[in-house]
Parts: sequence; structure tokens; C-alpha cells
Amino acid sequence: MNLVHDHPHPGELLKEDVLEPLDLSITEASQRLGMSRVALSRVVNGKAGISSDLAVRLERAGIATARFWMTLQTNYELEKATRREQPAIEPWSSRMRAKRLSLPVLRSTSSSFS
Repeated sequence: MNLVHDHPHPGELLKEDVLEPLDLSITEASQRLGMSRVALSRVVNGKAGISSDLAVRLERAGIATARFWMTLQTNYELEKATRREQPAIEPWSSRMRAKRLSLPVLRSTSSSFS
């Protein structure tokens, strides 16, 4: 499966697609979101990620859903992790078959993502 590469930092999107079009400064946005200016500045400048708390606050402010912001953050972090050198990993599938292990399959339902 090919995923989109070069995911921008979610803070960059927050700055360019939300704060700038709304003509909100970091100071005003941080006050409206109930967080410190330094904390929001770190997110907007790519020094910190969007936390689940910030995602919920953005949703409550009417700026997309918390799940949207968390997905952006997760995709950004996963892409960075896949680009970093990782140790050699032995697949566990043969060991699982030998021990007759079965893992539960997580299925999404509409109620679990509301």
C-alpha cells in the first residue's frame, strides 16, 4: 500500500490553513484555545506535535474534528519513523503459527468512530 509521502507537520497546516486565513496571531489563538502562547508556538513551528488535548480544543473551536488532527499527527510521525533506520526485525508469523496463536481482528464500526 502506498501512502502519501512528505506529510507536512500538522502545525504547519494549522498555521497556513487556519490561523493565517482567520488573521489570528499565536497569542490570540492560544488564549482562545486555553493554552500558553509558547506551547502553541512550538506546535505551529513544528517543534511539538498536536496533542489529543489540543485536537479536542480545535474541534470545540470548530476547526475540524479531533480525529482529523490526530490522524494528521499520526501520519506525520509514522512517515518520520519509516524514514529512520530501524533494526532488523524477524517476522513473528511463523512463531505464531507454531504456537497456534491467534490475534483478535480489530474491525471498525460506525459507533466506535463517532
